[in-house]
Amino acid sequence: MGYNMKSMKAEEFINDEEILESLAYAKKNKDNQSLINEILEKAKKAKGISHKEAAVLMECDIPEVNEQIKELAKEIKQKFYGNRIVMFAPLYLSNYCVNGCTYCPYHYKNKHIARKKLSQEDIRKEVIALQDMGHKRLALEAGEDPVNNPLEYILESIETIYSIKHKNGAIRRVNVNIAATTVEDYAKLKDAGIGTYILFQETYNKKAYEKLHPTGPKHNYAYHTEAMDRAMQGGIDDVGLGVLFGLEMYRYELVGILMHAEHLEAVHGVGPHTISVPRICPADDIDTADFSNAVPDEIFEKIVAIIRIAVPYTGMIVSTRESQKTREEVLQLGISQISGGSRTSVGGYTVPVRDDSSAQFDVSDTRSLDEVVNWLMKLGYIPSFCTACYRAGRTGDRFMSLLKSGQIVNCCQPNALMTLKEYLEDYASPETKEIGEKLIEKEILNVPNEKVREKAMEYLKELNGGKRDFRF
Repeated sequence: MGYNMKSMKAEEFINDEEILESLAYAKKNKDNQSLINEILEKAKKAKGISHKEAAVLMECDIPEVNEQIKELAKEIKQKFYGNRIVMFAPLYLSNYCVNGCTYCPYHYKNKHIARKKLSQEDIRKEVIALQDMGHKRLALEAGEDPVNNPLEYILESIETIYSIKHKNGAIRRVNVNIAATTVEDYAKLKDAGIGTYILFQETYNKKAYEKLHPTGPKHNYAYHTEAMDRAMQGGIDDVGLGVLFGLEMYRYELVGILMHAEHLEAVHGVGPHTISVPRICPADDIDTADFSNAVPDEIFEKIVAIIRIAVPYTGMIVSTRESQKTREEVLQLGISQISGGSRTSVGGYTVPVRDDSSAQFDVSDTRSLDEVVNWLMKLGYIPSFCTACYRAGRTGDRFMSLLKSGQIVNCCQPNALMTLKEYLEDYASPETKEIGEKLIEKEILNVPNEKVREKAMEYLKELNGGKRDFRF
């Protein structure tokens, strides 16, 4: 079974032999300065590099080259995403799960964790709490359990979320992170109006995957790995990849996720909308000491930089698993979306005292959304609550062509500033509001198209007067 990026079989488009060959090639060429220079020159064109070329850069330990990689990642991030950072929050619906994943506290054998499932009324309360923080974009999370969490429950929950309008609050985009399913079910999710379908591979190493998922439907490596193809066949054109760094050797995972991105581009004409880079972290009944492949900060930062160089157009996500310090470092290297004020427990936004007995993992960055927004602006970023592309149908290849052409800045910049303005008017602390008003005044001048800039300025004035939800 050979490597074929256009194949629809998991073991052909994520081919173990090809990954091992790429890693051996990288090891052999890690000091090959002329090859490295050639790869960096190619990368400067901001059209991406192959998984094999990325492996060479990852293996290279020449300090000057590592510095060049970081600087190039910063340039590419700036070129496509500017200084805008999209804000979101996870919403955990249920932690009932039939799988036996050895790294996740939701595994069915865990008797310590409090099992919970939100009713539609619970969801309503959670969503109002999230709206009261200022969130507009959610990522739905649920364990795999056909009895407790059937697709019908997920679809009903999405409908509930979109229906809630509280004060000036509204959730405008619901991304969904649930277990691999059928083409028919993906079509139902599409019809329900989801944004991105997200599914983490956890590890691309098949042997390790099967060992880490000893029981349950998730044990089926091929069915899980081919999920994005079925999602796209079901009409979902924005999909999000991710691996859990620390489960397997990071070099293998890096090559694997880039091969997956290449496969989606080759078969469907559009690569991943997002790539997430979570690292294994402590959780109930899970000891990270059990996983000996932990990725240190320096390597983690280099992984982010290389993904940004290899897949220039993809959005990159880092969660509150990471500390403020780490998040600050990777923001400049490629990250374009972060969560803020997150709770990883079921019902975590409405419990009066913080209760993490149903949490999926420990949160490192425990700051409120307002604190995160304040911090981002002090670093010179524009926190964006924008969902305009999704709502205007600019998804999949339509979104990517706008991004690649550089025209998206005329939508993204004003939309980011207008949604930030909404946040400042409705939810921000006085200090955050003051910082934000100055930032908007400065950044609105960076909208390239004069007509768009003038219209955006008009909209900003109307937002002052109480109007909401303008978009380009």
